[in-house]
Amino acid sequence: MNSGFNLDEYIMHHVLNSHEWVLPFISPIPLPGILTTHALMVLFACTIILLLFLVFYRKKERVPTGLTNCLEALVVFIRDDIAIPNLGEKDGLQFTPMLCTIFFFILTLNLMGIIPIFATATSNINVTFSLAFLIFILLVFGTLLRNGFHGIWHALIPSTLPTWLIPFFLIIEVVSIGVRSVALMIRLFANMIAGHMVILSFLGLTIIMGWFTVPGVIVGLMGVTLAVFIYCLEVFIALLQAYIFILLSAVFIGQMYHPDH
Repeated sequence: MNSGFNLDEYIMHHVLNSHEWVLPFISPIPLPGILTTHALMVLFACTIILLLFLVFYRKKERVPTGLTNCLEALVVFIRDDIAIPNLGEKDGLQFTPMLCTIFFFILTLNLMGIIPIFATATSNINVTFSLAFLIFILLVFGTLLRNGFHGIWHALIPSTLPTWLIPFFLIIEVVSIGVRSVALMIRLFANMIAGHMVILSFLGLTIIMGWFTVPGVIVGLMGVTLAVFIYCLEVFIALLQAYIFILLSAVFIGQMYHPDH
């Protein structure tokens, strides 16, 4: 058993943000100025998305194939199955570019996080807060700009509600707007950081137990097997969490913009 190995430090070193880019088998690369590992991942993700849609996407193909077909299928799915059903045809078409941008941004960051040379920026609550705050702005100020004070009042207070219940209902609804945004932030952050912590915990057990004893070999094989299983599951979770984020965002925005529906 390796008594000198600190599992807590091992896990936190890999999931927390830092000013060093940790790469396998080489010394950590110090990052200049205010640039951190997760900020670097955000820049990488933006670059990848721009390359995908400006370089590799073949807009002029009459019959999309390969990567172009995959990207178009995802965009059409977001438009037809998420944006339009929850926001209506007019608003759905207007919000499709934004929802697609958020989806590909989150998906790229999530997938980068399961590649050893990268880090998971969506396990940083500051990143998920920024995304959730954007939705909060759309919920509050977007509704106010589109429908005015009467529209936001109608979105919060049903017209058939008794007068004496209005103060209580208003408080609940105002709080619920913040809760929706916080739920988006915490859901993405918690799911992404939890998966990596579980994988690192299983791998850390193999180091703690060592490979030179029978119990160590058994625990090590079990730990690696479980880590590989969770790693494969993380690929699905990366896609699922990006989908859930934009689905809930579309539902929340639709409820505020079109309360009658």
